[in-house]
Amino acid sequence: MAGERLIHNALSGVTVGVWREAGAIRKRLTRRADAPAHWAASEDPHHWNYWRREALVYETGLPARLGLAAPGLLGLHETEGGDVELRLEDVAGRHGAALTIADLAAAAHALGRAQGQAAQPAEPWLSRGFLRAYSGSRSVRWELLDDDAAWAQPLVRAHFPPALRAGLVALHARRERLLGLIEALPRTVCHLDVWRNNLIRRPDGEIVLLDWSFVGDGALGEDVGNLIPDAVFDAQMAPAALDELEQRAIRAYLDGLGEAGWRGDERLVRLAVYASCVKYDWLAVRCLERAGEERHDHVYSRDVDGNVLYAARAAGLALCARWAEQAERLAAELGR
Repeated sequence: MAGERLIHNALSGVTVGVWREAGAIRKRLTRRADAPAHWAASEDPHHWNYWRREALVYETGLPARLGLAAPGLLGLHETEGGDVELRLEDVAGRHGAALTIADLAAAAHALGRAQGQAAQPAEPWLSRGFLRAYSGSRSVRWELLDDDAAWAQPLVRAHFPPALRAGLVALHARRERLLGLIEALPRTVCHLDVWRNNLIRRPDGEIVLLDWSFVGDGALGEDVGNLIPDAVFDAQMAPAALDELEQRAIRAYLDGLGEAGWRGDERLVRLAVYASCVKYDWLAVRCLERAGEERHDHVYSRDVDGNVLYAARAAGLALCARWAEQAERLAAELGR
């Protein structure tokens, strides 16, 4: 394949690769047989990792119909081997670690304006049950949550104090409760993978969302519930900025909903934001599993300083543990 190969999630069974070439981005969709089980491609149009979904998103102009922006589609064709290649606009603007808190709040506002509209597309290939299926597909050694030796590892001991351990154990115990809460909340069409590396802010201020592979049914507020903690998990934002981001992003999302005409109870949206923390229940265990390794990395970076990475993940997971408690209190207040 010609062109500059771009960093992407190489584990996913639906993607061969992503390249920049001739002023455009080329992405090839497939059904890889060698993907790990938790990233396997699916032929089921409702599955969160349905292999052809992103092509259908662009073919049908779904983002514009939702009121959101995506890269322009320059071309789409099927290969002789049955894959699908997308040729997309190479969007200019701030992206990934360059995004500011103001940029992320603007993204939350754009999502609110789109998701607050009463009429939402109902395509037969939109994902269903994403949060439960995705979070449940992560393969980790859950027994480590009760293993004192795992929590005594130097990196964990340095960044995960006893109170955080207790909060994360409680979060895991609440898993079914949190999933049940969010599944019963007001619905909309969610992007379901809103984080820094899937956002670009153009010079004119427009927010462009990338990677529409998971888009489907979700709760009002679920996308923002992902955007906030995931801003720090890969050390792309200072953990100290997380509180400000939480306040500004949730407020911006609620303002966007209001501008779109949504007049529901704001507490239901906040409940969805808080309950969505269950998505990262597995990440605490992954930190325990890998704390003793000599090298540390994440999907988009290699040889990350272990202390930097674990400080970032501890901050995001502390927020998730707090949200789990807030979800319980708010659910009780709402009689749920």
